[in-house]
Amino acid sequence: MDFIAQERDRLLRSTTRVVGVTCALVSVVGIVASLAVPLVPLLGALACIAVLIAALLVFGTNGSTWWTALALASGLGALALLLFGSDPDVRAVVASAVVPLAAGSLSAPLMAQRGAPVGLAMTIVAGVLAVSAVVWASGGPLSGPTAGVVLGWVLVAVVAVWIARSIPRVARRIQSIGTAHRAERQASETEAQRRQGARLLHDTVLATLTLLAHSGVGVSEQAMREQAAEDARLLRHLRLGATPQPQQSGDYSLTRVEESPLGQTLESVKQRFGRMGLEVSWHGTGQVLLPSNVLDAFLLALGECLENVRRHAGVGEAHVTIVHDQETVRAMVTDAGVGFDLEAVSAERLGFKESVVSRLREVGGDAKLFSAPGSGTTVVLEAPR
Repeated sequence: MDFIAQERDRLLRSTTRVVGVTCALVSVVGIVASLAVPLVPLLGALACIAVLIAALLVFGTNGSTWWTALALASGLGALALLLFGSDPDVRAVVASAVVPLAAGSLSAPLMAQRGAPVGLAMTIVAGVLAVSAVVWASGGPLSGPTAGVVLGWVLVAVVAVWIARSIPRVARRIQSIGTAHRAERQASETEAQRRQGARLLHDTVLATLTLLAHSGVGVSEQAMREQAAEDARLLRHLRLGATPQPQQSGDYSLTRVEESPLGQTLESVKQRFGRMGLEVSWHGTGQVLLPSNVLDAFLLALGECLENVRRHAGVGEAHVTIVHDQETVRAMVTDAGVGFDLEAVSAERLGFKESVVSRLREVGGDAKLFSAPGSGTTVVLEAPR
């Protein structure tokens, strides 16, 4: 809020400078064009107006009360020289010409006197003197110049109060928006962590437990031991507060590979599922370089698709076809297994949705699933290069 208060005061000083200087220049044009002021008072008044403009320019920078006093004194001096130095016959004309000076330049400091009682008192006194001088020169309190000066002071006072009260309200609104944004970001981060934890559990421990529940059918005893050892190592690191990074489906490491050719990592996936009893036939692209985060997501999604084939398709073979262009790498995983009805899958089953679709979408990719009972299953994975 201190920063907002500083910006509010700076805005008020800047507005004071703009209004004061503009009104002073308008009065100079009107006074010179009227040709009603003798030369000597005119030159003295112009000198006072020049001092007024300089004081307002400096006041707009530092807001010192001394510059307020100098601006008000020079403005009143210019009014005195112009009104009292003119002939009585043309004094009303001069009073009309100095309305911008008396109503704008002298009232402008009123906007920037928040927290400065001395400056506020000086500005109010200057206003009373300016209105009195214009009333005397124009012939009465009901004259046009008098009404113009009073209206100018009222408008400046209203604008000053409006700006001073509006900025704190805007600051509170900005603060509330910032609080809501932080809460939403925290909720998003929490949800992302929850999803990552669910994927981690799905890819490792749950996979091992599923094998154990089915007595390790189709998997060698040695492969089971290796998988359980990897899960145990991962859980130990998690308990110590480490953040594991995925290397391939079902295999997490505490070190991150920056970039790797796709062909080399595909071979490791093939060997892993070969040990698990699923023969994977590869077709298409041999070598494609991918960013590390995209490579992680792509391989993990591919591994989960092959794991689903191994568990649910009822066949011992899957085909993976990989193609790429300048922007995208695609993998098509097909099997000739039992297939299933997509509409019959419960929405509560998040394995494919989280470990494949959401994982790829987080890096700008996507996944599509095609299956029918008795016709096998095809999954198309896409990831940006």
